[in-house]
Amino acid sequence: MKLFRILSLLFLALLAFGILAACSDSNDTSGEKETSSSTEEADGSEEVSAEPGETIKIGVLASLTGALESYGDQTKKGFELGIEYATDGTMEVAGKKIEYIFKDTETDPTVARQAAISLLEDEEVDFLVGSSSSGDTLAVTPLAEEYEKIMVVEPAAADSITGSEYNDYVFRTARNSSQDAFAAAAAVAGEGVKIATLAPDYSFGHDGAKAFISAAESLGAELVHEEYADQAATDFTANIQKIIEAKPDYLYVVWAGANTPWNQIVDMKVEDHGIKVTTGVADIATLPTMTALAGMEGFTLYYHTLPDNEVNDWLVEQHKSKYDGAVPDLFTAGGMSAALAIVEALKQTDGDTNTDTLMETMEGMSFETPKGTMTFREEDHQALQEMYSVTLEESDEFDYPVPVLKRALTPEETAPPIMNQ
Repeated sequence: MKLFRILSLLFLALLAFGILAACSDSNDTSGEKETSSSTEEADGSEEVSAEPGETIKIGVLASLTGALESYGDQTKKGFELGIEYATDGTMEVAGKKIEYIFKDTETDPTVARQAAISLLEDEEVDFLVGSSSSGDTLAVTPLAEEYEKIMVVEPAAADSITGSEYNDYVFRTARNSSQDAFAAAAAVAGEGVKIATLAPDYSFGHDGAKAFISAAESLGAELVHEEYADQAATDFTANIQKIIEAKPDYLYVVWAGANTPWNQIVDMKVEDHGIKVTTGVADIATLPTMTALAGMEGFTLYYHTLPDNEVNDWLVEQHKSKYDGAVPDLFTAGGMSAALAIVEALKQTDGDTNTDTLMETMEGMSFETPKGTMTFREEDHQALQEMYSVTLEESDEFDYPVPVLKRALTPEETAPPIMNQ
């Protein structure tokens, strides 16, 4: 950190010494929602604080309210379970207590940045994790470099995070848009196949669509139309009509959030125009909206029945136990993976939180997750990981289609290009 910042912080610390009682959370005007793992015991008594240097603090940024609230909730639950699993329930690593603090970004980059600064300066966290939105995440990653702290990105997927906006302090357990694209293209692209894309008009959508286009064209497909819709849109009529007029063989849809375009794609009878729809299968909440797409071939980054490993078995069992029989969802596994990566790094450093030591340890590090073995690629810190080629099939158990495994795509198969050089 620059000398000026260090001197400024020392001055503020001295100033605050005499007015410490005034520096409570009630003075926080950023509008952030905060929860902590260790503020109070279940019986209401205050938990005894560890001595300085004996607690490792992790700040987790997530959309706990707003359009991506469900994603934030999944990340939160997965992260908590990940810390529990990785520490065998002790909440300690190398003899040091782990404390984590959640901050709500409200899916607003300005709020996300304020929340991150609060975590870094007021809470003095050793790690950042987050966030639900690529826009929020890109507003925060420069702070990881400025404050020289490791940030584990989960679940934001924009390629630019580990590409054009890369910095050495960022490690991503989330897949990126190019990994999605390689999985999607493998399902439908080929010589002479005409494709169109529909995506939200922000970094996640643009990166996702362009990555798919590049992957599909490398397999001989031809792009005939590229369409971007307002990320908050509820009416996609004009967007879909343009796609119909372009007459593609396949429409690849990239989307995140509750306002999905599926109902209108069905209502406008896109498939009656000879256009097959393909996409990534998202969270469980979106599956009922995909009923008309039963039989579709696509891909997903996670569904609880797809991975075959001990970590995922534990996650499913414990999640059902803690949450009234509910199964882990799309980003629950990701939240768990972020926690597992941090604890594994701390085990290897024997609890040392020195950033340079952590960075050296995490580059090339492999660790076990609900999606099998992940590895942080040395060149760009992107985690290479399994993806899943699936078919949406009708289910006797549910009134909506579910993804059924065609085959697991290996980390090597879906490894994205290195884009930070």
